[in-house]
Amino acid sequence: MIDTFPHMHTALREAEKAAERGEVPIGAVVVGPDGAVLAQAGNDVVGAKDPTGHAELIAIRAAAKAFGSERLEGCSLYVTLEPCAMCAQAIAFARIRRVYFGADDPKGGGVTVGARIYSHKTTHHKPEVYGGILEKEAAKLLRDFFQSRR
Repeated sequence: MIDTFPHMHTALREAEKAAERGEVPIGAVVVGPDGAVLAQAGNDVVGAKDPTGHAELIAIRAAAKAFGSERLEGCSLYVTLEPCAMCAQAIAFARIRRVYFGADDPKGGGVTVGARIYSHKTTHHKPEVYGGILEKEAAKLLRDFFQSRR
């Protein structure tokens, strides 16, 4: 069987590693226009004591360095959970071309629920967004993590 979303599987592995560190299991991967992975990361909010330590932001920062530009034009982001408003805006600022995400985030999402950052006239760059990629796997990671905390 051909894996049509290898980068989402990489993001899921990053999420698993985040959970092992006691972080909310969210993983992200930034892929360049040529399909090569520029950066990958898992959440690091608790460990870094940084409220902006979201997987997307960490991966975007590292990808910009690897790409040699603050604009990641032509790049794609794979993330296991719908980005929050902060991350959605950073994605727009970085000019990421496409966003692929796993599970919807009904409480904190900033793309398809909540703030819906890309629907605002003032958002200068609006990436293509594709949700529900390996959604069951991503949602299970989150569900299992929070159930183990209760």
